[in-house]
Amino acid sequence: MAMVSEFLGQLALHAGTSDPKFPTVVPALDFDPDRDATRIENAIKTKGVDEQTIIDVLTKRTYPQRREIAFAYERRAKKDMISALKGALSGPLETVMLGLMKSTAQYDASEIKGSIKGLGTDEETLIEILCSRSNDELVEIKSVYKELFKKDLEKDVAGDTSGNFCKLLLALVQTKRADPSSIVDYEKIDTDARALYDAGVKIKGTDVTTWISIMSERSVPHLQKVFQRYKSYSPYDMQESIVKEVKGDLQRSFLVLVQCFENKQLFFAKQLHEAMKSKGAKEKVVTRIIVSRCEVDLKKICSEYKATFGQSLQKTIMVSVLYNLPLAS
Repeated sequence: MAMVSEFLGQLALHAGTSDPKFPTVVPALDFDPDRDATRIENAIKTKGVDEQTIIDVLTKRTYPQRREIAFAYERRAKKDMISALKGALSGPLETVMLGLMKSTAQYDASEIKGSIKGLGTDEETLIEILCSRSNDELVEIKSVYKELFKKDLEKDVAGDTSGNFCKLLLALVQTKRADPSSIVDYEKIDTDARALYDAGVKIKGTDVTTWISIMSERSVPHLQKVFQRYKSYSPYDMQESIVKEVKGDLQRSFLVLVQCFENKQLFFAKQLHEAMKSKGAKEKVVTRIIVSRCEVDLKKICSEYKATFGQSLQKTIMVSVLYNLPLAS
């Protein structure tokens, strides 16, 4: 039986290669979907299920390659591969495997839907995804969300959140953020920095609308300079100001935004560290970050993790998650 930790570790395994790209999962060379489909079929048919082979194949193929394997599997076995995986696997390993059978945007859209359906809201997931994704990623997520669930993401977010927290998330979902510019507008940088200060630390209460507007509409490089300039007006940096000015989900959302503007991969590295350092690792958080970023920027996340915590992410997953996640049967 294979540990889920081994599966997640495989996704982070290639971070030490010389490949300059940010993903850890890159297209396999000498790719043969029919051969891989045969390996998957035989692994599923094996008594007890050969989980290791399934892991070895699917963690080393990109999403487009996994789709080709699924098509080849269906031609060969006359059945849907995702359904076959559901029948063969269970528990956390099944969750991770099925996550990998979705594109990054499909996975994010499904995680958002899961966070708001039913009673209660999983604010942690909602905040992490909506506050950390780029404009282009959010545009694709909205399109896929509509395709998968026949609903508008904006309407679902509005129906499940409230107050300024809702206003901030909707501003992000509306994807009005400016594109980066090669021209540095120092006057606008100063104006925005002063506006953030005037709307928060300088006054009693907080003009949240101004904060939302600036943080949801300005480009990331611009905001990085704004936060530096902000220190010349405020005795606190932007994160300290957020903690002082707002509370609850709104505070958490602004903090995630600022951390991602400053260094998105470091943010994810810290999230993974927090999720794994306590007894009973937060399996859902670890799975969500590894699966959603393995074809985006997990290599950079691995580098930030090693630089910040002095240990490879793969090794930490193996040690921290190994004894806390249940075995997949």
